[in-house]
This record gives sequence, C-alpha cells and structure tokens, in this order.
Amino acid sequence: MKEKEPYRGLIIALSVIIPLVVAVLFRVKVEGFDFSFLPPIYAGINGVTGLLLMVALVAIKARKMALHRNIMKVCIGLSACFLVMYVLYHMTSDSTAYGGQGPIRFFYYFILVTHILLSIVIIPLVLFTFSRALAGSFERHKRLARITFPLWLYVTVTGVVVYLMISPYYP
Repeated sequence: MKEKEPYRGLIIALSVIIPLVVAVLFRVKVEGFDFSFLPPIYAGINGVTGLLLMVALVAIKARKMALHRNIMKVCIGLSACFLVMYVLYHMTSDSTAYGGQGPIRFFYYFILVTHILLSIVIIPLVLFTFSRALAGSFERHKRLARITFPLWLYVTVTGVVVYLMISPYYP
C-alpha cells in the first residue's frame, strides 16, 4: 500500500505560487526605498545555509537526530529570509548587468541559469523532504533527501558564486 504524502496539496500550491509571485514581483518597481545593501547579506545567508546543510549532513550521519532536525529548520528559515530579501532588493533596485567578457561570461550565465532553475525545483523537494520527516516517514525522507541535499547545496553555493561574480558591477 502506498504511503500518503503529507501536506501534498499545500506543497504543490506553494511550489507553484512562490515562483509565480517572485516573477510577478520582479516586474514591480517600488520607488523611494534603498535596499542596495541587501545583496551581500542575502549572499551571506546563502553561504551560511550551505555550511549548515553540510553540518546537518554530518549530524545525521552521527545519528544526532535532534541536532539535524534543528539545523534543517534553521536552513528552511534562512532560505525564507533569503527569498524575502532577494525580492525586496529586486523590487527597489534596477537589475545589474554582468560585465565580464569571454569564457567567464559563459560560465557566469551557466551558473546563473542553473541556479535560478534549481532554486525553483528545490522548493517542492525541500518541502516534501521536510514533511516526510515531520510525518515520521524516515525511509521516504532519507530517499528524497539524497536528491534534495546536493541540489539545495548547489543552489546555496552558486548563489554565493553569482554574487561574487556580479558584485564588481553593482552601482
């Protein structure tokens, strides 16, 4: 008998709504606010999230379930904070064009595009992985976490790389 997926409807709804809302808000420009200080902060949040993901992996391998659970909750919270700051910045600031030339330009756009696409894919993966743990379905949680972890880590690391590569071109 197939096990029921906890919070399935809510996770699917959030996985569609969040990227759509972000895309819509990207087109909204709010004048009179200066959030130009946010990119290094949300890049730092990405970096801390990546480090904590690795610590959480070490914790679970050491069978420190409570530590793993708490770190994962922090990672989800940090990712939510990142998203809010990212949207705030882009609603109040003009986009910055990448100024690098040659092969590095291809590398930048490859990293950027894969980062953006996987940041959309990671939403349902993180939420389903987390909900399975909350439901006590640990074998199913573990199977999905083997996919979720490297993709989420990639998104956090490439977020920092994209920031470092574009930061010289910020106004």
